Amino acid sequence: MSRRRIFFGILTLVVAVAIVSTTLGREVFSGRQPGLTSFTIVHFAGYLFFLLMPVEVLLPYYMAEGHRGEILIALAVVTALAAQVIDYGIGRLLAEPVTRNIIGQRRYERFSRWVERWGSLAIFVFNLFPLSSPNMLLVAGMTRFGPVRTFGYSALGLVLKYVGIVYVFDATGWLGNGG
Repeated sequence: MSRRRIFFGILTLVVAVAIVSTTLGREVFSGRQPGLTSFTIVHFAGYLFFLLMPVEVLLPYYMAEGHRGEILIALAVVTALAAQVIDYGIGRLLAEPVTRNIIGQRRYERFSRWVERWGSLAIFVFNLFPLSSPNMLLVAGMTRFGPVRTFGYSALGLVLKYVGIVYVFDATGWLGNGG
């Protein structure tokens, strides 16, 4: 592994920890209910291709804190799509070798094959499940995959994923208020 990739990995980790600790962490440690602003910031950051974070776990946590599922779904989809526009745009604007160095040759080739072979279905599936959809959108931009199809299938996958998460945690009573 090159020094540049190690440095980039450490920098990414530091930025992710800083974002979470200055938003959600500050609210938790001060004894306040986590607000929608911290949800929005952390969720947006988690969908940037260089800050891969498991942001799906935020929904059940914020629901347990008393926030409505419908509002969280709307915020999650909007912030994810906003970050993915950035991912896609970076893929289209930066030279392929530069972007390939950022995500790695092997990862680039894997995502590129997915986009070439499956296109819209790959984008939909990577957004429906907690897979690396930010990297998929970066490569979709690099391969010049159509933006309307890219964001249409991305939005569909995100909506279904977050509705499913809210439904499962609400209907099963895991949050203490469903059942």
